Amino acid sequence: MVPERLVEVYRGDLVESIHFGHVVISNNIGKVLAYWGNPAALIYPRSSCKIIQALPLVEVGLERGFSLTEEHLALACASHSGGEIHLNVAKDWLQKIKLDEKDLLCGPHLPYDKIELKKLKINNEKPSPLHNNCSGKHLGFLTIAQAISKKSDSKKNYIDVDHTVQKIVKKTFEDITGFLNPDYALDGCSAPNFACSIQSLAKAMAVFANPENLHINRIMSIAKLKNAVLSHPELIAGSDRLCTKIIKKSNGRLIVKVGAEGVYTAMLLDKGLGMALKISDGSKRAAECLIITLLVMLGYFKKDDQDFLNYLNTPIYNWSEKKTGVIRASDMVWAKGKFLDI
Repeated sequence: MVPERLVEVYRGDLVESIHFGHVVISNNIGKVLAYWGNPAALIYPRSSCKIIQALPLVEVGLERGFSLTEEHLALACASHSGGEIHLNVAKDWLQKIKLDEKDLLCGPHLPYDKIELKKLKINNEKPSPLHNNCSGKHLGFLTIAQAISKKSDSKKNYIDVDHTVQKIVKKTFEDITGFLNPDYALDGCSAPNFACSIQSLAKAMAVFANPENLHINRIMSIAKLKNAVLSHPELIAGSDRLCTKIIKKSNGRLIVKVGAEGVYTAMLLDKGLGMALKISDGSKRAAECLIITLLVMLGYFKKDDQDFLNYLNTPIYNWSEKKTGVIRASDMVWAKGKFLDI
């Protein structure tokens, strides 16, 4: 099975470019309820699975031991914009675990937040690891490392795949996805990113959406993470970012998470289902268009919703600000979507 034609880029009335990819909607035992492309396609989930990586932090009660709040847990699941709200939570977390930003091994990058970016430029300052969109995930890793080992150097290599922290994360990833012995590669933040199938990733989101078959501690831990994300959607990304917009607009029915290279996951909380998508060429524009299209087809948003109209039918303008085309999901996506009954 090959990738399916999912998103088209029009210039005038002509399809100028095509984005192919895969989508799976699954229940919590891995039954595929709908798909486009190949459910068995192997991908790196990238940041779309951060909530799975954050689960061990809560399962062993570490958030209680360090007096972490919902804000900290939300940041652990985030690909944040590096704005003031995100930096304040990250700095507070560092104080709680008595470490310094130099202990973070995610590396620095310029913040996505326009206000913080302008501030750095005006003050001629360089970004710190706290600005990294993955700093919350790394703070979670460091917290686990601090708690499970009395060795003073336990934090130095916490992103090594053979470190106890990453072994715990891998085991949790296998448990939730059902995908065993996954290959891995380094993510943008240098932590291991474990591969799985699109189907397994969708199933994992369904497990979070409906964890009824799990043991009570895991059910309660998942509930804490979901509540943290739903209560603080601005920490997951940023006020002008799509993940935050979707979560806020859904009124508790959705948790979505972007991943690099054209990946998105969604927990359909009210349906107890999960969804995962991957754009084969890694296109962000296609992934954003597709996730909104699918959520419209599933009844979460209306076609004419002003908050998402420019994602559903993304206008393209030239340098003279003249509209030259549009990005939208293919007719095949809409045709199959008419028969969705989930």
